[in-house]
Amino acid sequence: MTTFRLNGREVTVHAPDDSPLLWAIREELGLTGTKFGCGIGQCGACTVHVGGQAVRSCITPAAAIAGQEVTTIEGLDPHGAHPLQTAWIEAQAPQCGYCQSGQIMQAAALLKATPHPTDADIDAAMNGNLCRCMAYIRIRRAIKLAAGHGAHA
Repeated sequence: MTTFRLNGREVTVHAPDDSPLLWAIREELGLTGTKFGCGIGQCGACTVHVGGQAVRSCITPAAAIAGQEVTTIEGLDPHGAHPLQTAWIEAQAPQCGYCQSGQIMQAAALLKATPHPTDADIDAAMNGNLCRCMAYIRIRRAIKLAAGHGAHA
């Protein structure tokens, strides 16, 4: 059993210690916004925040997050009105949408660390998040829109 805070509330999962955090979040806790992409931490679809840092939940053992704060896409804003979420819509960033929760979570970590990123900052931070639809230009536009709306706060 592992106890941690998920989106502001304490939860306990009964997954084996070496079970990926992704499966605890999706299967045991029923939050399906975090996606399975590659299973080896290379695509970014499963990105969540642990202690405010972007991590790949598919390769993070559930036991490793005991006592920590985990935020998923559902935890950014209970009504889906986080500046990044609204900027994503305004910029028409998603196409198929599969990678988008991971993209948004990675972007949220970027804006927390770098409130007004340059194109180079965005490219460097988002480098490990793959988009099958190649919507990278719209993703960059959405990140800049969100930065202008105070997403770092």
